[in-house]
Amino acid sequence: MYCSRWLLGVLQLLLWWSITPVHAIPPRDPVQCNRTACTLYNSYGPWGDRKDCNVKTVSYPTTEEELRSAVAYANKNKLKLKVASKFSHTIPKLACPPSHNSMLISTAKYDSRIDVDSANLEVTADAGVGLRELIDKVEEAGLSLVAAPYWEGVSVAGMITTGAHGSSWWGNGGAAHDHVVGISMIVPANESEGYAKVIQIGAQDQLLNAAKVSLGTLGVISKVKFSLERGFKRSITYNFTDDGSVENNFVEHGKKYEFGDITWYPSKHTAVYRYDSRVSVDTPGDGVNDFLGFQPNEILISQAIRTSEKLMEGTKSVNGNCKLAATTLAYKKLIANGLKNNRMIFTGYPVVGRQGKIQTSGSCLYSPTARIDASCAWDPRIKGLFFYESTAMFPVPKFGDFVKDVKKLRDIKPENFCGIDHYNGIMIRYIKASSAYLGQPEDSVVIDFNYYRADDASTPRLNQDVMEEVEQMAFFKYGARPHWAKNRNLAFRNVRNKYPNFNKFIAAKKQLDPQNMLSGDWSDEILFGTGSVRSDGCALEGLCICSEDRHCSPSKGYFCKPGLVYTEARVCRYSAPSSSNL
Repeated sequence: MYCSRWLLGVLQLLLWWSITPVHAIPPRDPVQCNRTACTLYNSYGPWGDRKDCNVKTVSYPTTEEELRSAVAYANKNKLKLKVASKFSHTIPKLACPPSHNSMLISTAKYDSRIDVDSANLEVTADAGVGLRELIDKVEEAGLSLVAAPYWEGVSVAGMITTGAHGSSWWGNGGAAHDHVVGISMIVPANESEGYAKVIQIGAQDQLLNAAKVSLGTLGVISKVKFSLERGFKRSITYNFTDDGSVENNFVEHGKKYEFGDITWYPSKHTAVYRYDSRVSVDTPGDGVNDFLGFQPNEILISQAIRTSEKLMEGTKSVNGNCKLAATTLAYKKLIANGLKNNRMIFTGYPVVGRQGKIQTSGSCLYSPTARIDASCAWDPRIKGLFFYESTAMFPVPKFGDFVKDVKKLRDIKPENFCGIDHYNGIMIRYIKASSAYLGQPEDSVVIDFNYYRADDASTPRLNQDVMEEVEQMAFFKYGARPHWAKNRNLAFRNVRNKYPNFNKFIAAKKQLDPQNMLSGDWSDEILFGTGSVRSDGCALEGLCICSEDRHCSPSKGYFCKPGLVYTEARVCRYSAPSSSNL
């Protein structure tokens, strides 16, 4: 009863927020320093292993020569080197250097140059330029960037180096790096060359296939050149319908709509098909995509939702999760998930707008006034939402069977999926085969899903066995590849075997960074197979797959058990004291 009243209060706040103007607190600088050292955070707060990323020296170059000098300093002094942007939305510790004998470069102030070449339909930008700034400059010239991730809080270098993407099987596809035609990169050099040099990697250079998605391990990206197209608009309609044929419809949907996607809410037996196609620039409409999840949320609302989640977790209230999921889905349908016909409100389908206003969003990043009543919902300063994000990329022939397996697991107890559905369900997108060595080697289907993360690493989660079984089913039964900038650590297990050109990437790394100056603990674990230590409770946070009960939380009733559908999975499942273990 108390949980229902609490949810009612949250819904009243949501209604009030929907009619009240709010202004967001800008995200904090991910690099925080005191008198003796600095700490690199990601935008969600704790890293996957909950260990701080400490570094003694941070450089903030503003020009390419200053960037080259910083790399030279690191090389001359035999320091390990990593690069971070002003956004830091990467979940794994890609940007974290070793804690000793290392330094960090931030590109937060290296963001002044954006050069649009209208004649050749290209744009070149400094590595630290934000995606929104790039898009706005391109659109001012009457042109459009075809591919971009749905979240605009990324730098151009960070976006490509981690394989960020939107959704498309058309043309060059939905991944931003597959629209890159040139990169300026600073690599270590010998003393006679000044310890660091700038190399130009052009469209015909085989090194571009390594540099486009490099995880920051080949060199330091200085500038990125993208191909462009003449400006265009898009027309979007969401169709909320039954999920009965998702496994049969996904291929046709991806082929029919250039920018289509599907959002699946398993517990509600609902699929939302996004009909999203290119239209002429003279088509009437001034719409924008202000995705609900990326809007500035009232701080009180974010805190209230988090408190309600913790209450439901503590009382194991599946019904509370389901009420929140149902209300969230209904609200998304009412407001078209943040689409706005006239930049202000949603009045009906289709929503037509310029590519630059439709392709990506992130209004919670900006503060138009001095008010501080809202923020991004996950801002760690406000103790709001705190969650995991799992992202898996499937070969097309395997995806339909994966959906069928998830439905079998769902049908055992549909409400166990409410914890996924009250975030954003399971988003399904499309990625075309890429020439990048660490890009997708074949046309692929991508899923993303978010779910609750506890404040404390030792605290198990409600129905966590379900999320773990879906996760293991994706990555191990069906061989899906993990998104490089998302996921829990276990998703990267044996990842090198999933990329046929992985050895070519390693060869490029040995060529450009023979001393492994740009390596770190996390990248070494992925690229060179160094393992992590298994410990008590390691499976609770995805640091391992359980093989013993101690990897879960037996003292709190969570034991290592086989999956219910994918029986080779090993998951942490709750067994009530009064009942026998499953």
